[in-house]
Amino acid sequence: MLHNRYSGHAFEKRFLPRLSTKEVEVLEKEDAVVVLPIGAIEQHGPHLPIYTDTLIGEGLLVQALEMLPEEENIWVLPPLAYGKSTEHLGMPGTITLSASTLQAVITDIAKSVQQSGFKKLLLFNTHGGNHDLLNMISRDIRIETGLTVFRLNPDYSVVASLISEKEQKFGIHAGEVETSMILALKESWVNMDLSPTEFVQLPEDTKHLYLKGSSYFAWVMNDISNTGVAGDAASATIEKGRKINALVSQQVASALKEMIRFDISTVKSPLQLF
Repeated sequence: MLHNRYSGHAFEKRFLPRLSTKEVEVLEKEDAVVVLPIGAIEQHGPHLPIYTDTLIGEGLLVQALEMLPEEENIWVLPPLAYGKSTEHLGMPGTITLSASTLQAVITDIAKSVQQSGFKKLLLFNTHGGNHDLLNMISRDIRIETGLTVFRLNPDYSVVASLISEKEQKFGIHAGEVETSMILALKESWVNMDLSPTEFVQLPEDTKHLYLKGSSYFAWVMNDISNTGVAGDAASATIEKGRKINALVSQQVASALKEMIRFDISTVKSPLQLF
């Protein structure tokens, strides 16, 4: 039922669109952080929903907001479910925006946030293919609107003890981590009978090239995977997903608290006159 989706603390207390225009007008906006979740609709192998990245973003935010005191000034927008998923283009179910379209949409949203009187905007991203573009967009929005703009990807380093070293290094898409998270968030949307294990096969003497990071090669999913998966999805469990979601949500909550208190005007050292 629709009413069940929009229930709970995040939607009743933190969901900006549930307010009237008069309620938004009188909000204290000086330290308020408006959160724009940005995900994707793209293939995630034969076992996961194409809504995986967006669902993870929603789930992490809901849990993170439940960890924060009610007086923390955070307001969440509906997720931007479509991202830049060109690396999966042509695979059934993938719906992608071009870089220019995604930039235009986010910029328009940011301008609207600024015109409503808010000072701070967080681009909360849960799709790796958006990462580089959002770094560029966030700076352009800062220049164009004067907003303090934050960028946040969930920090998965905190779950290293729960997964293998190989999964940490190569499990970048629809593997053990994402599959476990979706099991914990929406188990009925996962078909574990079809969950594969597939890792990219780099040459043994590879020392510098990787799938991401400071030295990498450009790739699309068909270059590196037969199944649309990069990781060990077959090892995923709902119990592991609950632990991962809790750990990552705690990191998100901690980052949100810092953003509320952050004042960009204080970061520059005082001018030294000689």
